[in-house]
Amino acid sequence: MKTIRFGRILFTLIAAVLLFMPSAGAKGEKVYHVPLEDEVERGLYAFLERSFSEAEKAGADTIILEINTPGGFVDAAGKIARLMDSADQRIIAYINRDALSAGAFLALHADQIYMDPAGRIGAAQVIDQAGNAADTKADSAWRTAMKSAAESHGRNPQYALAMADASMDMPEFRAGKGELLTLSAKEAEQVKYSDGTVASFDDLLKKTGLDGAEIVNMKETFSEKIARFITNPVVVPILLSIAGLGLIVELYSPGFGVPGTMGITALLLFFYGHMVAGLAGYEAILLFLLGAGLLIAELFVSGGFLGVAGAVAVVAGIIMAGGDPLVMGVSVAIALVIMVMGMVILMKFFGKRLHLLSKLVLMDSTDTESGYVSNKNRLELIGREGAAMTALRPSGAVKIGDELLDVVTEGRFIEKGKQVKVIKVEGSRVVVREADAE
Repeated sequence: MKTIRFGRILFTLIAAVLLFMPSAGAKGEKVYHVPLEDEVERGLYAFLERSFSEAEKAGADTIILEINTPGGFVDAAGKIARLMDSADQRIIAYINRDALSAGAFLALHADQIYMDPAGRIGAAQVIDQAGNAADTKADSAWRTAMKSAAESHGRNPQYALAMADASMDMPEFRAGKGELLTLSAKEAEQVKYSDGTVASFDDLLKKTGLDGAEIVNMKETFSEKIARFITNPVVVPILLSIAGLGLIVELYSPGFGVPGTMGITALLLFFYGHMVAGLAGYEAILLFLLGAGLLIAELFVSGGFLGVAGAVAVVAGIIMAGGDPLVMGVSVAIALVIMVMGMVILMKFFGKRLHLLSKLVLMDSTDTESGYVSNKNRLELIGREGAAMTALRPSGAVKIGDELLDVVTEGRFIEKGKQVKVIKVEGSRVVVREADAE
């Protein structure tokens, strides 16, 4: 009996302790904390894809995207949005400073949005590569995408449209016609574009009931950081230009030196960055190498077909490696223009120093001042006489002394054997007339 009574007392004490213990909250839940920072571009997508994949494999329940971006490229934003929509985890967007342009679009794809007191969301007009507003077609597609992102998560689409369309008038948020809507943290919470304002990441965890969860902080690897830089549409044409100029100069120079090293390094960086970003596959590299091989073969085989096929294969390999044919086509075009301009400058100022180039292009001016004379001016022949060895019709041959000369008459016909006299010499042109005609 004493044993049973002791057991009951112990059970009651344990139950009381459990009853009055603070709630464990989300203890046991796993949360992936993923930074979404700087420009939204294709390299960022590779990092986010890896983070989401790891979260899926680890059985994470929630992914927190900590957003601080001025925006970026529409194609990359579209891929990231699809990645977010396909995730099974709850996605929380934590705007710790700015979610502008493409950043606003991505925040709208989150299940919940929380903002820092100084945070901003909006200003999401499409801008082309020249920094101007996009054409009507692209702008219309972007507004539709913004509207759909808001509607799919139960948010009023009018505010998303006002972020992308400067013609919409929302004076209550200082957004008149001609001004894109940008909401502060307070304003976003007011229109339910934010689920709350938090002072820190820890505050966010408490507010969302995740303060007891296991937090996995994702960070970009060194390779991913390099890939983000290399795959930037501004950097790509610069790399391709360096590669092209370096290899061309090396081809026309004796030995192997700095230009060739720069060219090969630029190409390796280009393909490495795009492979890490998940844009380039081995087929693109093989196509490029095939083209390079054909171009080298063209140096030893005449005809031109191998050179043309090689150039096409090289360009196709580069475009395939870039993922987006339109963006890569523009990059290749820019690089080609820079290469042509660079070669013109090299030929003009450094042509004599380039070994093979000096064999292909005449660098010296062939004027009299440089010591070049096309023909000796035989002025000593003027006044001398000789016999016509052929009929002059009006050109023919005349023998003067022991020398046989090609001559022309003033236009008259002179029979063979007649005596002629030289009356004019203009370079290689020796003019004669019949001696008896004077």
